[in-house]
This record gives sequence, structure tokens and C-alpha cells, in this order.
Amino acid sequence: MGDEDAVAVAVSGGADSVALLLILRAIAARARWRLAGVVHVNHGLRGVESDEDEAFVRALAARLSLPVDVARVDVRARSREQHQSLEAAARDLRYAAFVDAASTLGATIVATGHTQDDQAETVLLRLLRGAGSRGLGGIRPKRGRYIRPLIDCRRKDLRAYLAAAGEPFREDASNADLAIARNRVRHTLLPVLDRDWPGAVRALARAAELAADDERVLARTAKEMAPALSLSPGSGVQLDVRGLVPLPAAMARRIVRDAIESAGGAASFRDIEAVRRLARAPRPDGRLDLGGFEVSRRGPVLRFRAVQPRGGRARPFEYVLSVPGDVRIEETGSVIRASIRKGLPDRSGAAGRDEAWVDARAIALPLVVRSRRPGDRLRPFGAPGSRKLQDVLVDAKIPREARDRVALVADARGTLLWVAGVAAAEAGRVTAVDADVVILQMTKDSQ
Repeated sequence: MGDEDAVAVAVSGGADSVALLLILRAIAARARWRLAGVVHVNHGLRGVESDEDEAFVRALAARLSLPVDVARVDVRARSREQHQSLEAAARDLRYAAFVDAASTLGATIVATGHTQDDQAETVLLRLLRGAGSRGLGGIRPKRGRYIRPLIDCRRKDLRAYLAAAGEPFREDASNADLAIARNRVRHTLLPVLDRDWPGAVRALARAAELAADDERVLARTAKEMAPALSLSPGSGVQLDVRGLVPLPAAMARRIVRDAIESAGGAASFRDIEAVRRLARAPRPDGRLDLGGFEVSRRGPVLRFRAVQPRGGRARPFEYVLSVPGDVRIEETGSVIRASIRKGLPDRSGAAGRDEAWVDARAIALPLVVRSRRPGDRLRPFGAPGSRKLQDVLVDAKIPREARDRVALVADARGTLLWVAGVAAAEAGRVTAVDADVVILQMTKDSQ
């Protein structure tokens, strides 16, 4: 964190988040960054107890002379509307509230109270579900605007810290509910590991770090290899079976996963393996229906396409993107991140696909990440003139059924700056070597 950073602390009222707030406040006076305030999300799931948590956090922030932003969300309604579990709905609403609160408090960073125990629980849960290295990478110490300063701290040590300081905290009764998988791991499995294998929690956290490092290298290598397997004739995302089949499984799986996600689908391990079997099958023709997603083989060509949902076009979306900051696009499972630096990362231009570079002086804030709209136009980077977005998507071989899930970044004037994964716009060209540059990046959300 640097001189320009302001940190908002997410505080539920539980021991971990209260300890985080007190620790950051203690060191803020001599740090280069400043403490922007407190963020609390009232999920409304426990009635009076949820309101008491909110009152506790408000009182704590007042005692510490810190501003507080409180968001009240309807998790049950979200769960019904999106057909999500309560835990998944709560997480999505919580992180959306963090984005809004950071804007309100003028924060560039949001700190959350995840601990080494949380990391170990996450790794165990994902391991038991059969996750690969992307999932086993666990909770990242830093992801976009979010930081986890306590990720190397044990939960019991934080409680000891609070007890020594005489600081109260709230106990969430739902954390004892063994119907929730994470709670079963927390209350039955981790205590056994702590007792019989001292250091197991630390070892699981280290395994997450190693898996994350491995995944970064493997994913980058797969992306570098993929263009040699991609086929240009026809429309949509297509791969050459003859190049895919001989590859090591680790590379083939990642290339298939990226192909599915590039075409607008969601990739499970079962689906990826089904595609690999289709590629290796002796018959040259076949088709897979993967629940809203289709993969077909004709000779040496694998074609990936999302099946158009009933009722026509996919649901439109729009999110505000702070600079610096990030947004998770629920409709696509991807993250768009904006950072700022002095000067271009290299010589000049725009990265165009998974990354774009934009001259900060040429844009009006705030930025918006949204789906396409009728009449959208842009001048692609280096092109002689303006073009319809529809034509740009067609030329890029984006399948018709996936076009509504392509993320566009526009400024406050409505000027398109980046078609994420496709092309940057001439409007954001950086012309001065010492200009302030906004770097836009797209990644798949892994947690």
C-alpha cells in the first residue's frame, strides 16, 4: 500500500474482523496509507441478532472515531431470484456492498478479516470437491482492491489478542450450524488436524500458496499455446483436435476450459473431461449437451457455443468500476480490474484482449462495465474509422449466443474504451510516455 491508498475495513462484528480493525488502526498513524472507515453488511438472516451486530459495529466505529458505511441486503430474495444457496447469495451481495461502500468512503482498498484457518477450511472444502490448482489456490492475500492482512494469522491468536486488550466481539450463532459444510470442517475436521497433526493448518495454507503459483504459470502457458490450436473458419470458438489430443493433460484441460469460458460457458471438471473424450473418440463426429452449453465435433474441429436461453437475449448488466478498483460480473463469472500507473507498461499501444491501456486524461470517470446496447459503436485501436460493435464481434468470431455476455468498459460520457477479450478502442490511446495510464484487465473469478 502506498501514499495514495485509503483502506476501508470490512467488519462483521466477529472476532476476526474486530481484531483486524483494531490492528490496522494501531498501525495507521505511522503508515503511508490512511484508514478510510468501516464497512458493515447486514444480511438480515438472523433477525434481531443481525440488527444487534449492526449496532455493535456502529458503536465500535464511533468509539474509534471512524466513519461507517452500513448496507442492508436481502439475501433470501437474492437466493430465490438467482437460484443460489444462501451462502453464495450472501457473498455476492456482500462484495457488491463493499464496492459501493469503498466509493462512499473514498477507499481504494477493502481489508477483510480472512485468517489462516479460513484458508485451511477453503483448501479442504475445495480438495474434497475435486478442485484443481486454480481452486486449491484458495483465498488470495490480495485480489484487486481486496487485501487479507490476517491470512497468516490463526483465529485462536486473534481471540487471545482481543482478550488481552479487553475488547468485546459478537458471536454469530450460525457459525455453529453443522448443516453448513464449512462449519463441519471448522468444528469437526480442523480440531482433529490440530490435535493429531500440529502444523497442519499452516501446511494447508502453504499448499494453497504453492498451488496458486503453479496455476499462474500453467494458465499463462496454456494461453500462449492456445492460438496454435484455434481455427479461424466459421464462427464461434473452435479448436483443432489434432493439436489438442497429443498435449499433456494439464495443458489440454486448461485450453478446453478457456475455450468453454471464452464462448460464454462455465467449465466444470466433468465437462472438460467429456470434451477431451470427445476429442479422442475414434468417431469423427459427435455432440455434447452440457446443460446450456454445446460442444460439437466435425472431423478435426471442436466447436464451442453457449445455447441461447429461453426467452431470447441474456440479462443485461451494468456495474460501476472505480479507478483503482475491480468489479465481479456475476453474469459471466469474470472480474474486470482497473489500476493506474505512470507511463505505459511497455513501448506504446493497447493490449486489446485480456488487458487494455487507456490514457487517464482522455476519459471521464466513473467507468462503467456493461453489456452491449443497440447502437453501440467504437473505433478499434489502430483502425481508420468507427465501426458498429456488432461488426467487431462478428469479425472476432464471437458466437451470436455469447455476444450479450461480452463485457464493455465505457467512460462517464458513454465512450467505449474496451471490448473485454476482443479489442481496445482508439479513444483511449496513450500518446505520452509519462502519461497516467489506466490499466484494464479481465480475469476469471476463482472464488
